[in-house]
Amino acid sequence: MNSKEEIMEINFSKLGNGLVPAIIQDDKTNKVLMLGFMNEEAYNKTVAENQVTFYSRTKNRLWTKGEESGNFLNVVSIAIDCDQDTLLIKANPVGPVCHTGADTCFEEKNVKDDLFFLKELQDFIDKRKAEMPEGSYTTSLFKNGTRKIAQKVGEEAVETVIGAMANDDENFIYESADLLYHLIVLLTYKGYRIEDIARELKKRHK
Repeated sequence: MNSKEEIMEINFSKLGNGLVPAIIQDDKTNKVLMLGFMNEEAYNKTVAENQVTFYSRTKNRLWTKGEESGNFLNVVSIAIDCDQDTLLIKANPVGPVCHTGADTCFEEKNVKDDLFFLKELQDFIDKRKAEMPEGSYTTSLFKNGTRKIAQKVGEEAVETVIGAMANDDENFIYESADLLYHLIVLLTYKGYRIEDIARELKKRHK
């Protein structure tokens, strides 16, 4: 994906009105927030100010999203499609996006799928391994090495089984979380990520 700082050749003349569609996507949740149109001036203003500005076809002027409501769209990155006539802008929204008060113009809740947290957790554990801050439990695990980390995975697996067999759902979920955390630590220590397990499962699923 092109960053917003890179110069892109955009075909503003293709539609015949000097405009190109701009799809706005939440950078954190990946939800499509809205669709607007930009002319070259709106695009340049967007890049310069890091806030999404459209050309309003009803107002016949530039319109910065949030200029009245305060619900701005802060730009993270801009990409262009293969025909150079459509933009994909990833942004961090400040408040609801739709004028109706909805999170998106498609009446979807703009929330991140809980599974995305596993990647965030993996990134956090990667950072712990790189920085090894004192006083961190994760750091202490890395210092103990493969055997100790693997031992913790085994212990948490047993606790998970006990919770399942006892029909203690709350404890079962709690211990399952501990098991997954320690497994990711072990993966990280061995130079792998949770995505490697996902790829293996995906391969088996085929």
